[in-house]
Amino acid sequence: MCSDLTTQAKIRNAAIAHFARDGFQKANLRAVAATAGVSAGLVIHHFGSKDKLRSACDDHVLSVLVRRAREDADPAGMRGVMEEYLADPEEYRLQVRYMARAIEEDTPAAATFVTTMVAESEAILRAGIADGSMHPSSDVRALAVLTVLTSLATLTMPPPLARALGCESFGPEALRRLAVPTLELYTRGLYTGGAVLDAAKDALKETGS
Repeated sequence: MCSDLTTQAKIRNAAIAHFARDGFQKANLRAVAATAGVSAGLVIHHFGSKDKLRSACDDHVLSVLVRRAREDADPAGMRGVMEEYLADPEEYRLQVRYMARAIEEDTPAAATFVTTMVAESEAILRAGIADGSMHPSSDVRALAVLTVLTSLATLTMPPPLARALGCESFGPEALRRLAVPTLELYTRGLYTGGAVLDAAKDALKETGS
């Protein structure tokens, strides 16, 4: 049984790589099997079909990213997530690319990814507001969407933005450059006064928003 589970994991991980790189429609089971070092028939034996393999990949990536989102909510967990990323950045980037691909293709899995991550973020924010470790928000749900959007944008950073940091691509060095300024923004805010916020509220009132 352990051997079967190991084989399943190899196939699943190979499929995640191919789906993230090529998209679900273009990726084929023979290529997945070759990467995993097994026969195409063994892929079908373990997963039944390409759709079921994709479902297994969805479940795995979602569970990993949700776990990391939960751990990222407190300083100790955040340190663990960063250490995990720095120890194996390619695996982390691959999982994020897989998620981004699902969203880009607007697949059924994308709705599950986004809904789950936003719900997790909202729960983290509400817990932080309740225990006093986070500032209250006028719209916690919208703030949750914004935090997920920011996280995805950061982790799927295109090469030109990475190069703006002096890095060839997004990786450990870019993460190190972004980590503290990101937390400074979340912890201290950006503006020293409330003038911009007040102006935005007034403008929204005038437009009926």
